[in-house]
Amino acid sequence: MTLRQYAAIWLASIRYTLVRTMMFRGDFLVWSLVELMWTSVNVMMILVIYQHTTSIAGWSEYQMLLLVGTAMLIQRLLMGFFWSSIFEMGRNVRTGDFDFVLAQPGNPLFMASTRKIDPDGLVNSVVTLGIVAYAAHHLGLHPGGVELALYGCLILSGLAVHYSILILTMSLAFWLRNAQGIEGSYFTLAEFGRLPREAFRGVTRILFVWLLPVVVVSNVPARTLLAGLRPGWVAWAAAMAVLWLSLAVFTFNRGLRRYASASS
Repeated sequence: MTLRQYAAIWLASIRYTLVRTMMFRGDFLVWSLVELMWTSVNVMMILVIYQHTTSIAGWSEYQMLLLVGTAMLIQRLLMGFFWSSIFEMGRNVRTGDFDFVLAQPGNPLFMASTRKIDPDGLVNSVVTLGIVAYAAHHLGLHPGGVELALYGCLILSGLAVHYSILILTMSLAFWLRNAQGIEGSYFTLAEFGRLPREAFRGVTRILFVWLLPVVVVSNVPARTLLAGLRPGWVAWAAAMAVLWLSLAVFTFNRGLRRYASASS
């Protein structure tokens, strides 16, 4: 299949999801409010903490708000575009319903991870982007077109890493007889992305900064807005995106060989 055909399939999936969402507007509204409340809790937590201190690991209140907004933006984009589909993938592997994905003409990983979108997650990604803009305004930042474009590319790089970690997590369903609840490991890792890189020392620094890139992919875009381009960190973030995406594809394809369909 060509890239144009894949794009057409994805757009058709998005159109189907939006039509279905409009059929259940109440459900969409409730989940949008839940997402908004979760975002608000994270922001209020920062405001409360900074009533008792002026700096955490060298980060001021609005710098921390910029970092947390960036981390939440990446996660909300993941939830909006991929979460529902990848979560269903793990369940379908356990039940044998993954046959439906394999019967489709496209790449199994693409077909499995792009079947649905979550409009409520996408709506709240706009809210988190507003948080980033609000923090940047209070910090007196005025990024130009190049800086904004670089920030957007780094957000996409972070999205690729989060997508890869989620794929790796859910691919465990190919090996585990009972894999219910394994998605919780992704959310545990994602929580560290809201912390400054400077807060990690010793073993935790090696683990969460250098080995698991959840801290880097949120810190690098935020630092780029705060201090401008740092080629070394940008290159590291891009390399991590490529490395983890390759690892996710490899693991998924290996797991696919172990899949026992409902008809077998």
